Amino acid sequence: MVRKFEEWWNSVPADLRQKARAGDEGNKPLLNQVNYVLLHLHLAGKHDQKPSHEELKEWLHSGQVDVLRMAKK
Repeated sequence: MVRKFEEWWNSVPADLRQKARAGDEGNKPLLNQVNYVLLHLHLAGKHDQKPSHEELKEWLHSGQVDVLRMAKK
């Protein structure tokens, strides 16, 4: 079963969520922010908290996470 991004995000430690999204909470999450959290979970040895490849792919393809944000002209 593939989790929604918000389900996974709520399982991430609060301090890590705040560092990754500080000042950007009003926007859709960016892939770089997710990568920041993944790196810190990996370095902390918390591999069971990382999302699966299928979950990451679903979040990107369904638009739950943006790859980049374009400024409106």
